[in-house]
Amino acid sequence: MAESTGTHAFAPFEWMLSLRYLRARRREGFISVIAGFSFVGIMLGVATLIIVMAVMNGFRKELLDKILGLNGHLLIQPLESPLTDWDVVTERISRVDGVMLVAPMVEGQALAASPFNGSGVLVRGMRAADLSVLPSIAGRIKQGSLEGFDNGQGLMIGRRLADQLSVRAGDGITLVAPKGAMTPMGVMPRTKAYRVAAVFDIGMSEYDLTFVFMPLAEAQAYFNRNADVTALEVYVDNPDRVDYYRRVIAEAAGRPIFMVDWRQRNATFFSALQVERNVMFLILTLIVLVAALNIVSGLIMLVKDKGPAIAILRTMGASQGSILRVFLITGASIGVVGTFVGLMLGTLVCLNIESIRQFLSWFTGTTLFDPALYFLSRLPADMDVKETTAVVVMALTLSLLATLYPSWRAARLDPVEALRYE
Repeated sequence: MAESTGTHAFAPFEWMLSLRYLRARRREGFISVIAGFSFVGIMLGVATLIIVMAVMNGFRKELLDKILGLNGHLLIQPLESPLTDWDVVTERISRVDGVMLVAPMVEGQALAASPFNGSGVLVRGMRAADLSVLPSIAGRIKQGSLEGFDNGQGLMIGRRLADQLSVRAGDGITLVAPKGAMTPMGVMPRTKAYRVAAVFDIGMSEYDLTFVFMPLAEAQAYFNRNADVTALEVYVDNPDRVDYYRRVIAEAAGRPIFMVDWRQRNATFFSALQVERNVMFLILTLIVLVAALNIVSGLIMLVKDKGPAIAILRTMGASQGSILRVFLITGASIGVVGTFVGLMLGTLVCLNIESIRQFLSWFTGTTLFDPALYFLSRLPADMDVKETTAVVVMALTLSLLATLYPSWRAARLDPVEALRYE
């Protein structure tokens, strides 16, 4: 009779009982502690997953923007003969739809020295017009300017290199190249003094410490190039369509060339980042899993403690489905609330990640996220909607699955057995 007049699923009394079971009385304090740890575990697990994924996404995005902003999407090198016709080839490739910039360059290694210090550098000869449109360079000049760069013998160096050499814009430095003029004593290093015309700050420590930009014509003379260039850097509007651009640029060049795209040049680096990101996701998921298992243990103890109450409810007409839903709501509430509080906490931390880093660095007296080690001068965080949604869905799913077995046990409880010794 009671079964036929049962209430509909998730009726108000089921919610009332579930919320009442969440408010533990004094003798149920241990169960409340387990529920609290489950809540905190899920909250911290979700927040940590969101923060770590956002930081690794931001780290990858910042590195990709800086690497591609300086090195280009395609590197074109000559085959069979030097690139003495670089100006003609540059003009042909520039007419390809989607090509934003073709920058001829001369590249070589040298030693940069000042009266105070010295450092190995990568010298890159480029035209001022090309440097002025590169987003990673154009808006990041901190001292001096590119005015008259092509006409003079000034250099543009990175901020970290300027700090290491203890120089500023207007000061002089000396470049020493290993290959110079032939003498009776053999090949002598080429040494020449230059003025620092500008200092840039890309924000990537490796580049700010290594790169030195020189006027293209001066670089050709300094490295003994016979009016040719080392390579052409090509920047396109969509780096993900690089396979298409490889085909059309090869046709437009009109001469034998060898091309390397940004994926090949940085394959090892970005593959390592992807592997690290996947491993971190799996490891941190275990935090949520452990918290979900705490829900299982807490609910099982609650079911055993509430055995007589469950039996009375069953004798009063409550169906097995009602009992199952009561404990389902009790356990799922911990997971749902913990997940969404963790989402809010993770979002709040991601929005203020750099301020938090600076505060912790000040509080501990140490340098957290050292630019010399992590290449970037700030801690980035880029929350991806799909990834964040996946984390939330995963946490909710684990929390719901954790409640199924204890709830099923409660629903299957025999009222006679539960009340026998009461």
